Amino acid sequence: MTTFLAPAKINLCLHVLRRREDGYHDLAMLMQRVSLYDQIEMAIVEGPGIRVRCDGLTLPAGQGNIAARAAEALLRRAGMSRGVEIVIEKNIPVAAGLGGGSSDAATVLMGLNQMLELGFSPAQLMETGVKLGADVPFFIFRHAAWATGIGENLERVVGLPPLWYVLVNPGLEVSTAWVYQNLRLTSGRDDLRIPRFSGTVEEIVNVLHNDLENVTAARFPLIGQVKRQLIDLGAEGALMSGSGSTVFGVFSNGDRARAAAEEMGRQPGFRAFAVKPIND
Repeated sequence: MTTFLAPAKINLCLHVLRRREDGYHDLAMLMQRVSLYDQIEMAIVEGPGIRVRCDGLTLPAGQGNIAARAAEALLRRAGMSRGVEIVIEKNIPVAAGLGGGSSDAATVLMGLNQMLELGFSPAQLMETGVKLGADVPFFIFRHAAWATGIGENLERVVGLPPLWYVLVNPGLEVSTAWVYQNLRLTSGRDDLRIPRFSGTVEEIVNVLHNDLENVTAARFPLIGQVKRQLIDLGAEGALMSGSGSTVFGVFSNGDRARAAAEEMGRQPGFRAFAVKPIND
C-alpha cells in the first residue's frame, strides 16, 4: 500500500454569477487548501476491478463512488486494465462544504498516475478530473486559486497571509444540489476580478463572502449561531464554506485558534479543527 494525503478546502469567497443553459452555474471563487486530510492508501492488485473500502462509513458502490470512478477514468484513459485496492480513512466531514470527495478523487488520479508511471501532466489529469466533479481540478492544481466557470478555470493567487482557520462542522449534511435549487439569483454579474493580496489578515476578512450562505442558513439557523460563536471566541471573520454546513473562522494567532477549536468541539455533534492554509 502507498499512502497519500487528500486535503480539505475552504471557499474564502463564492459568488454565483448566473445559471447556465446546461443547468450548472457560473461561479467566481477564491479557494484554498487547508491542513485537514483524508488518508488514502492504494495498491495495484492481481485481477481487474476497483475495490474501495472506508471503515466506519458506508460508501456508494460502482459509479456512485467518486474514488472508484476516478481510478476507472484514469485507467480507461491510459488504456489499461489493472486491479486497484483503495482504502480511505475519512477525517474530512462528509457533505460539509470542504470538498472531501473531490479531494479524494483528485488524490486517486495523481496517486495512480505516479504509481503506474503513466506520465499524464497535471493539465491532463485536470481534464479527466472535471468530468468527475467541478472541484476536482482545483485539488490537482495544488495552489490557492481564483476559480471561474463551474470551478474548472483556475488562476493562481499569491500573497495570502500566514494565519489559522478554525473549521466547525455542526453535524449537518447539506445537499449541494438542494442549495442551488433554492438559490434565487437577481441578475448576472461580470464585474468580479481576481483579488490581490499583500499578506495581511484584514485583506482575507474583507473578501469573505458566500452567495450560498443565506440559503443554507435559512434552513439551518445553526450556521449563523456557529459564526457568532467563532467571532465571540476571537475570530476576525467567519464564513460558511461552499454549500455548508461547515463554518470557518479566521484567526491570526495559533494559540487562540486551537483554544477556539477545543471550545467549539465540546458541543454535542460538533467537530472542530484548527488548521493552517496549504500554500505550496
